[in-house]
Amino acid sequence: MSNEDEFYDAVTGLDSDESYEGVSEASYKDALVFESSIQKNNGSMPQENGIKKHRTSLPAPMFSRNTVNVWNILKKCMGLELSKITMPIVFNEPLSFLQRITEYMEHTYLINRACSLSDSMERMQAVAAFAVSAVASQWERTGKPFNPLLGETYELIREEQGFRLISEQVSHHPPISAFHAESLVGDFVFHGSIYPKLKFWGKSVEAEPKGTITLELLKHNEAYTWSNPFCCVHNVILGKLWIEQYGTVEIVNQSTGDKCVLNFKPCGMFGKELHKVEGYIQDKSKKKLLVIYGKWTECILSVDPQAYEAHKKSEKKGDNKKHKNEEPERAENDDADDMPEVQETVSVVPGSTLLWRIDSRPAHSAQMYNFTNFAMSLNELEPGMEAILAPTDCRFRPDIRAMEDGNMDQASKEKERLEEKQRAARKERAKNDEEWSTRWFQQGTNPCSGSQDWIYSGGYFNRNYQDLPDIY
Repeated sequence: MSNEDEFYDAVTGLDSDESYEGVSEASYKDALVFESSIQKNNGSMPQENGIKKHRTSLPAPMFSRNTVNVWNILKKCMGLELSKITMPIVFNEPLSFLQRITEYMEHTYLINRACSLSDSMERMQAVAAFAVSAVASQWERTGKPFNPLLGETYELIREEQGFRLISEQVSHHPPISAFHAESLVGDFVFHGSIYPKLKFWGKSVEAEPKGTITLELLKHNEAYTWSNPFCCVHNVILGKLWIEQYGTVEIVNQSTGDKCVLNFKPCGMFGKELHKVEGYIQDKSKKKLLVIYGKWTECILSVDPQAYEAHKKSEKKGDNKKHKNEEPERAENDDADDMPEVQETVSVVPGSTLLWRIDSRPAHSAQMYNFTNFAMSLNELEPGMEAILAPTDCRFRPDIRAMEDGNMDQASKEKERLEEKQRAARKERAKNDEEWSTRWFQQGTNPCSGSQDWIYSGGYFNRNYQDLPDIY
């Protein structure tokens, strides 16, 4: 095996030739592997050789949603923002939204790769791959994470991946979650605040993740900013649930003026565009230097713009012949948005460079809310944690814990109790004319983008957790 083959195996981390959409190794025979001295380790599989193992399963499989009349629940919510409505636990998965945004860190090796590169254009490619990878875990995740309680926190330290993270629910209306992750060796800081606006549109639920994300590469004195795409869950009333992400994501290097524009495409006619991502990297003079393409469910590649355009023209000629006499098939059920058939995998343009490839999910993922291995470990309460974690950490939330254990009745009761406790605390503050005070984040100006943001004020990992609110 050549050195390049060894690195390729390290980068993909796949146990077999299978990926999400039937991809085989042969699909990438024309693609180069993005060179780097940084090896991949996303912490998603248990490892030997002294590296810490994390659980790869939940205590109980997910419950069946087939017996629930969803329409009776949602018919009063048409066009409304769901964050202001108490939703039954049937819609949830056993994670808090603070844990869900922690999944951005699953592919931290891409940030480490960016830190190791000397060329700014190569760094932008790695950051673009990270931005796409950060939303890849959404695929087939049709459960809604629990709304964090005001003052709720979550921390995660992964020495094998080289980072630690703290997040806090800093506002209830509107619901805003702030997070701050940093390299354990001082290479990067990754931070932001997310306000997820959810709306029900009859057949679907749309999530708009308002808020800016910032990645600072400290050694290079660079800051990259972007916002995530829209996410839509189709057929929440009738039919098979399916997800698409769409919208334009602009990654701006605030230091150099370089920009990467990524178009997450809606599925379109025949479903040809389902899961596709297409865009380009341009310098500050707006010259297009590279095309970025692929699927957020599969892989992301880069290639020279001229080679990409030539490849698209040749593909278009073939498609015109193929679909000349085809007409769209009538949906079997007009009340459902039929999920498009998954089209053939990404067509690799000769001369492309493979920037990122998704990991296979565990075999039992479908019975575990379609969690990745990384997601499976996020609510794990390891021995000794109780004495170290802040009492506001969402691992201590009894409703999420009960749902994870398969006790749905208890989870529903606890969820209702916690929401009532939060309402009572808010009324008490209003009665006493008291303002809520955040503990670990403060509102201020993001020095990288100049926009308003929630900035980590430090001190969390000093482990001084006196006077924290009793939220559970």
